[in-house]
Amino acid sequence: MASFTPSLRHPASLWRGLGLALGGAALITLGAKVQIPFWPVPMTLHTLAVFLVAATLGPRLGAAAMAAYLGAGAMGLPVFSGSPERGIGLAYMAGPTGGYLLGFLLAAPLVGALARGRGMIGTALAMVAGLVVVYAGGLAWLATFVPAQKLLAAGFTPFILGDLVKVALASGLIAAATRLKGRAQ
Repeated sequence: MASFTPSLRHPASLWRGLGLALGGAALITLGAKVQIPFWPVPMTLHTLAVFLVAATLGPRLGAAAMAAYLGAGAMGLPVFSGSPERGIGLAYMAGPTGGYLLGFLLAAPLVGALARGRGMIGTALAMVAGLVVVYAGGLAWLATFVPAQKLLAAGFTPFILGDLVKVALASGLIAAATRLKGRAQ
């Protein structure tokens, strides 16, 4: 897989990296806002955007994009899914989905590192590893809001199928972009 991550040794590269991280944060915001009818619950493209950004930008810039997204949300910008209707800022982040947001922050550099130089299957497996981190953080935090016997039904079962579809789509998009880039050179 071709790397889209610039070297950050020169000032121009620093500005380019900042632009890529902010662009990644914007893509993550867009993914959080897009809602698609799905069974058993509607899904957003949040997971797809986070993993797509992490796998294409690499561990440092992927984490920077996710941190910028969370920073914008913490400052009260309505970047999160369901915001501003379900709240904004730190109040939203401390709510039931806060653990998933932390999981995304931890998963972004992991996915970026594991996907580096991998083909479609390797990238998909890197994203599945990221999903494990996201669900671990999300379910651990959600357990403070939901009784243990309802935890999987509330925070895992309705979302896993959609997330696996998003992993397949994201890894396929990256593989297609890599092939197109190879042909253009």
